Amino acid sequence: MRNRSAHGGRHELGQNFLIHRPTIQAIVRLAAATCGPILEIGAGDGALTVPLSALGRDLLAIDLDERRVRTLRRRLPHVAVEHADALRHPLDRPVVVGNVPYHVTTPILRRLLSADSWQHAILLTQWEVARKRAGVGGSTMMTAQAAPWFEFALHGRVPARHFTPMPSVDGGILAITRRGSPLVDPRERRNYERFVRAMFTSPGSGLAVLLERSGGIGRAQARRALARLDIGPDRLPRDLNAAHWAALWQLVASGASAERPVRSARADAPGAVRPPRPGTSPAAHRRSGRARRR
Repeated sequence: MRNRSAHGGRHELGQNFLIHRPTIQAIVRLAAATCGPILEIGAGDGALTVPLSALGRDLLAIDLDERRVRTLRRRLPHVAVEHADALRHPLDRPVVVGNVPYHVTTPILRRLLSADSWQHAILLTQWEVARKRAGVGGSTMMTAQAAPWFEFALHGRVPARHFTPMPSVDGGILAITRRGSPLVDPRERRNYERFVRAMFTSPGSGLAVLLERSGGIGRAQARRALARLDIGPDRLPRDLNAAHWAALWQLVASGASAERPVRSARADAPGAVRPPRPGTSPAAHRRSGRARRR
């Protein structure tokens, strides 16, 4: 028998239904400020589906609970409601809205940030996830990796008592918007993401040291670049914003200017990112790297 909560939510599906009307209205207002068809993930009992349908826009609501899908279809015959998994269903509408089950928040975010067919996402997630993705208190590696292509904004904290059954942590409203003009060429995204990962995971502290080890540029040159960006050399990756990351990647990817940098021995350490030579395609750069490792 399926394990159900006293309020009807299935524990194995991570169902915590939003019951706080002001929060529902806040999410719908954010959705109303966007344009185009809407995909709602995790429709549940329709707390968001009903007011979203009142916007008069094309709306597709999906949920993994067959019973609730049938109920919602009867309640909203004018809305397309499908039994589907948000981890598999195409994220192919301009606007994505959802009260995201807490246990699948990270994989859903990863899917969103790797998909290229939506423009706005308004998500209700755990408070810590929403806060970190929005860069409140410092950026995370996932946010930094996506920052050249997406903007993140926090739109409020939602106490746990505003859900039923009540979860153990508060929620937060996170809005993600695709940038009209990316700060980094999309063709460089994989190399850029490796660079960010190396910056967050390399040993040592201070951006000047990390740039030397992860970006393969000289310490003095790293300090000059940070000074131009008005960033202290002892700051940490979490202190950088999207513009900082884009500028540092440009420095690394371009070979760090006409002045040839002295490459640190640490640039050959595991996880270090070698910048491609000017004029070298990312694919050719990867092939040459494999040849060197052999």
